[in-house]
Amino acid sequence: MIKIGVVGAGSIGLLFAAYMHKLFDVTVYTRSLGQAEQINRNGIRLVKGAGPLTAKVRAEVLGANEMDNDLTIVAVKQYQLDSVIFHLPANGGLLFLQNGMGHLKLLDQLKADDIYVGSVEHGALKEAPDTVSHNGAGLTRVAVFRGDPWLLEKVASLLPGNFPMEIEPDYYEMLAGKLAVNAVINPLTAVLGVRNGELVDNPRYEKVLEKMFEEVARILDFHDKQERLLKVKGICRNTSENRSSMLKDLDAGRPTEVDAILGYLLDKASSKGLAAPLLGAFYEMIKGREWTGRVNR
Repeated sequence: MIKIGVVGAGSIGLLFAAYMHKLFDVTVYTRSLGQAEQINRNGIRLVKGAGPLTAKVRAEVLGANEMDNDLTIVAVKQYQLDSVIFHLPANGGLLFLQNGMGHLKLLDQLKADDIYVGSVEHGALKEAPDTVSHNGAGLTRVAVFRGDPWLLEKVASLLPGNFPMEIEPDYYEMLAGKLAVNAVINPLTAVLGVRNGELVDNPRYEKVLEKMFEEVARILDFHDKQERLLKVKGICRNTSENRSSMLKDLDAGRPTEVDAILGYLLDKASSKGLAAPLLGAFYEMIKGREWTGRVNR
């Protein structure tokens, strides 16, 4: 049986472990001993989607033992990568599931032969250290960053139809498409304090969405702008009741991935001599909310 490691026991890490547990030998790597003990004792509870079910998987604290997996799925936030990267094995495949594209420079430095990147379109909410809710069914898109695709193809072929994985031919195009979605939906919902669906249900918010997308499309050199804009709006509708990860992070007083998302785009805009006033304004607003959260803690 293929051995799968899942680094990070947040909403996405728990979701992947829950759906994969019957098909693979799964180990979840947590940050705290308490969460590892709770998962070992109770399993992972999936309360929506294919649930209710309990996934009996192993859990251990990251760094407690040397990893020995065929594929290690890294499901932490992009700003957390620096703290976990030295725990990752040099052998076996690595699949990174971060938002944004700022982590690509870091992946170049890794020694692993087979490195993959992914884009997760599911909606998930971690309700407890051992419980995850699958709030919006979607697709996991993956692509080869470096190395051989055989392991990725094998895992994708074994996943169930209600948790599909699709292999894309070009990792840059795949991540750029997801970046465009994240760069519009996440900052808008975070600043406005609304669920995803309100961005298209409210005509005033929809106008701002379109203007933000125009800046993103210009920076990323999209030639099929209208098609991609329709996809962003479609995701808003398909996940209408979801609260974006950036909104949840701000409400919880956690750091956001704004540097990996808007920060990356603003750097790219600067290098091209392009103006991006809306993206810049939302970047500063998000950083301001983060600062306020730190001061008030």
